Amino acid sequence: MKYKNLITPNLKYSVAVLALFAFPDLDAQSKPKRDTVKEKTIQEVVMIGYGTAKKSDLTGSVAVIKGADLKNVPVASVAEALTGRVAGLSVTSTEGSPDATINLKVRGGTSISQDSSPLIIVDGFPVNSLNDISSSDIENISVLKDASSTAIYGSRGANGVVLITTKSGREGKLSVSLNSFMGYKFLAKKIKVLSPYDYAKWQYEYAMLDSSSPTPSNANATTYEKYFGQFNEMNKFKDYEALDWQDKLMGNTGTFQNTDLGVRGGSDKISYNLGLTHYKEDGILMGSGFKRDNITLGLKNKASKNLEIGLKFRYSKTTIDGSGTNEQKEASSADSRLRNMVGYSPINIPGLVSEDIGSSTEDDYLINPYVANRDNARSQDKRNYSMQGSINWKIIKNLEFHSEIGTDFYRNKDNRFYGVSTYYARTMPLGTNQNKPALIMIDEENNRFRIANTLNYDFKSYLGEDHSVKLLLGQEYINYTSNVLTNTMQGYFKTFTFEDAVNFSSSAQYANADNFNYQDDRLFSFFGRVNYDYKDKYLLTATMRADGSSKFLDNNKWGYFPSAALGWKLSSESFLENVDWIKFLKLRASYGKAGNNNIPVGQLVQTYQNTLSAWINNVANYWAPYKIMANPDLKWETTTTQNVGLDFELFKGKLSGTIDLYKNKTSDLLLLFPTIGTGYDAQYRNMGDNQNKGLEITLNYDAIKKQDYKLSFAINSAWNKNKILSLGIMNDFTTSSTWTSSPAIGNDYLISVGNPLGLIYGYVSDGRYEVSDFDYNNDKYTLKAGIANSNPTVGYLAPGSMKLKDLNGDGVVNDKDRTVIGNTNPKSTGGFTINGVVKNFDISAAFNWSIGNDVYNADKIEFTSATTSPDGQYRNLSAVMADGSRWTNIDPNSGALVTDPTALAALNANTTMWSPYMSRYVVSSWAIEDGSFLRLNTLTLGYSLPDSLVKKLKLSKIRLFATGYNLFVLTNYSGSDPEVSTRRKTPLTPGVDSSPYPRSRQIVFGFNLNF
Repeated sequence: MKYKNLITPNLKYSVAVLALFAFPDLDAQSKPKRDTVKEKTIQEVVMIGYGTAKKSDLTGSVAVIKGADLKNVPVASVAEALTGRVAGLSVTSTEGSPDATINLKVRGGTSISQDSSPLIIVDGFPVNSLNDISSSDIENISVLKDASSTAIYGSRGANGVVLITTKSGREGKLSVSLNSFMGYKFLAKKIKVLSPYDYAKWQYEYAMLDSSSPTPSNANATTYEKYFGQFNEMNKFKDYEALDWQDKLMGNTGTFQNTDLGVRGGSDKISYNLGLTHYKEDGILMGSGFKRDNITLGLKNKASKNLEIGLKFRYSKTTIDGSGTNEQKEASSADSRLRNMVGYSPINIPGLVSEDIGSSTEDDYLINPYVANRDNARSQDKRNYSMQGSINWKIIKNLEFHSEIGTDFYRNKDNRFYGVSTYYARTMPLGTNQNKPALIMIDEENNRFRIANTLNYDFKSYLGEDHSVKLLLGQEYINYTSNVLTNTMQGYFKTFTFEDAVNFSSSAQYANADNFNYQDDRLFSFFGRVNYDYKDKYLLTATMRADGSSKFLDNNKWGYFPSAALGWKLSSESFLENVDWIKFLKLRASYGKAGNNNIPVGQLVQTYQNTLSAWINNVANYWAPYKIMANPDLKWETTTTQNVGLDFELFKGKLSGTIDLYKNKTSDLLLLFPTIGTGYDAQYRNMGDNQNKGLEITLNYDAIKKQDYKLSFAINSAWNKNKILSLGIMNDFTTSSTWTSSPAIGNDYLISVGNPLGLIYGYVSDGRYEVSDFDYNNDKYTLKAGIANSNPTVGYLAPGSMKLKDLNGDGVVNDKDRTVIGNTNPKSTGGFTINGVVKNFDISAAFNWSIGNDVYNADKIEFTSATTSPDGQYRNLSAVMADGSRWTNIDPNSGALVTDPTALAALNANTTMWSPYMSRYVVSSWAIEDGSFLRLNTLTLGYSLPDSLVKKLKLSKIRLFATGYNLFVLTNYSGSDPEVSTRRKTPLTPGVDSSPYPRSRQIVFGFNLNF
């Protein structure tokens, strides 16, 4: 065969590596023998902590994604492109806004009250998120999942590690790539609401019910007739064209475009890489927008035979317009924008509907959606500069010194405007400045400095062919500083808009500046790793890292994190030598520890903060101790990981994959402990244990692999089970998602030993009260003996009221009857992709799924309840409460209030829902829904122009493509989208669907040009 003379016993490994990079089309040009193909395949090199390794020699659980796979997925976020591609890596988009938070979790996370996001390393440098990285700049991504692979990162590796290598220059002629795409976004799903006629009908019933106390004889429709006219005139609304507020505010056709230019080249002495990316999006919500520019520059200089110098520079600028439909740092959930779009009157009636911010309407609970959107304005300007230099010095044979030094500067300017209609403007300033616009300007600056030095020594010169020992020793220092300047301005003229407030900030009647310097976050580390290989069959990896953190004192400052892993290449054994259908088979096992110090700085000594106040006479602000009590005894949180895995390639490499079993136990959890009665809200303490265990499977199948025809499938699935083993001295406790300002909801999440995080806590629905549940005497309905009384929870009770189950059997439904009504943890997550090529056409489809998780549909509660507190009159409802479904008390012919038991029962014989007329919101199992789904995430069809035509144009490649995103979702969930989590300020309340920015459906057209 061609190149066969290169494969000799002494040179086969080095030449195979050379062949992989220098002859990428080797197997397309010839048909090598089985053993040669095996050598080529197993030489695939992957990134691991502080170095690289042959994929066949990995002893830890590592997943690899090539940049070429991401390049074909035209999205703004790298994290979004990872969706459904790695077993055990959960990628969840919290909602549909252009800047939506993408939550990453490896194997369920480790912490309870703290962030469980993995450590993200870009070219050796830790970064805060993936949002500042362009997918076109990525060479490959490695996801490290067990302690064998993450312990080298010590304190930062407990939640997994995502390693990203960006493109670098290469020797050879200049190559230029130009990629561009543009597309359109459409609102995927709206919340259906009552029609104008049904809305008017319900407003009539609400008025009658609200005035029927203390006796039905008092019932009148005065508050209805004030705006809608007489009952017998209601039919005029049947032909009325509804004001579709969701369509008016979120019905825009969003547009987006992306262009990236890459230039690579170099000589044997110097190589370079330049990447430029521009992305711009106009969102579907009025006033929302997103823009990002990226610049990446990489230089490498081979100064001498033994010395190589590198420099990398990255810059990103991100501009975000609009405040979306909800916020994590909100003044109050009362400012939810979606609430106003759904609940505002669909009929344009003067006095009930107003766009004048200076005039009041009957419905002071809801604001005109246009006004609410305008009064909750926001703009963010984020800039990130990163520069890193490196030296690689081959000191002597087999001994290399590598040094990296770099700095990362991040700046975020966040301007948040509160117009007259907002909760903040109405309640937070001093009395004289209330009901006037306000502006909060935040300028945040973060700086990270890092220096790392490593020594690598290969002992192959001393050990012979059967043994291989490689040693890594290293040191690292990271210093992170942060400063936040907050300018609060209140008391602008009522007519001021967002732009006016920003441009004329001195017009504010009150201004306050708070310049807060956080304590430095320092980490000093030493680490080492030994890799041993015997006869290319038996593998051993041992690592050790010592981390010293400024977040801890004295004896607690240093944490020590060891790990060990074994690998056995069964396919190299003689008993499998003649088994032709097994190409590669490796068994591996690992055990190790990784740490976590992911708590805010400044927890060791008491700090003070400046606080604004509207409650102390003539005092606008004051200094007071920070609400979190200091704790000088804090120490490292530690995660112990056990992993067993199997890697395989079967049937000449057509079928390959990995299987992993794991168990992670986190001890000395850094928990935020409530300190009731101390004057402080809470204190960080080391207490409790948490556990995750599960199974991961990844399969890849090349069904067809020919010159002009290719078809491949990839599927991955993960099953993770979380359990809280201990909460230390703390008992089980509950916490609130705070999706509503109404105190009636209370604490709706349970944190309980022996159970997973994410349990929804509430009442069990028992349908509704029927007429038969009551005795009727003297125009009054009295609950029969033996029927559970839900009044303490539901409030007003009558036939048609919501009914809850009395779990403890005491005859009354109260706090003692609350129980677990939902679990937001999925039983299984995963994804699969299909890739095909027919001549010059290529097609790919990517799916992702989640099975078994519950979603807390808070919007379902809010938009089906016309509560008396807060005032629910004149609010529209979702179509769940449409006429014919909801309980009714009104005679449709006369408009009279029906009180007779027989007539009332007959009137509701075919209705299924309770009456929307309620005293308060109630969290019941009715609003907890199965969030399982299967989503077609992307579908791409591409066409590459014939080479003959491309060469005439002096190009090397021209590819045209069209892509669809979120084309369909198979789910039984009734909300806008099952993949949602809007109350994410704390990890304790996942899976809440409350006023989300809706997801869009997208169509994209683009091209790839290579020069």
